[in-house]
Amino acid sequence: MTRIIADISVSLDGYVTGPDPGPDAGLGIGGEALHTWAFSDDPDDRRILREGTARSGAVVLGRRLFDVVDGPNGWSDKTGYGAGEVGKPAFVVVTSSPPDSVRLGGLDWTFVTTGLADAVSVARVRAEAASSDSGKDLDVVLMGGGATVGSALDAGLVDVLSLHLAPVVLGAGTPLFTGGTRRTLVQRSVTATSTATHLLYDVH
Repeated sequence: MTRIIADISVSLDGYVTGPDPGPDAGLGIGGEALHTWAFSDDPDDRRILREGTARSGAVVLGRRLFDVVDGPNGWSDKTGYGAGEVGKPAFVVVTSSPPDSVRLGGLDWTFVTTGLADAVSVARVRAEAASSDSGKDLDVVLMGGGATVGSALDAGLVDVLSLHLAPVVLGAGTPLFTGGTRRTLVQRSVTATSTATHLLYDVH
């Protein structure tokens, strides 16, 4: 069964970027500390990254995040989604209008202009097709940004919340939670490393 998994790194004070994020500094001031775990040599960090990317049949992201990863300082063969871990999933971008061009032309991009729920539906179809082709149960991963993940939680679109809690206080930036619908979480696992505490919840 294809699940919808929101997977995002967050600071101790609840921010998914530092202050002043933008195309040239997608994680804002000091925000790189949020993703230290993804480049760690710790066996548990490596396992969590490997398992997370291996389960990705399709990935949903918002337009602001797309503009960062597709920008001149964005993803490359060494820093893209799950780089060096697995094959590349389909990517579905929520946007009001598709971009004129895409720098990362080697990836499978779909642009959905009719809202987040429709983007998740498109991604589910892609993930189910990938599951059928591979013979594995693959999921839809909501990778961000914070507003996209928060909106998906608020709309009841998320089955699983995977948080990577970085040991940093950023003081300001893009908050993950800004209010909204109350949700009950059931904690499924906690894995602590030197770079993050990895938390996995079922969302009800």
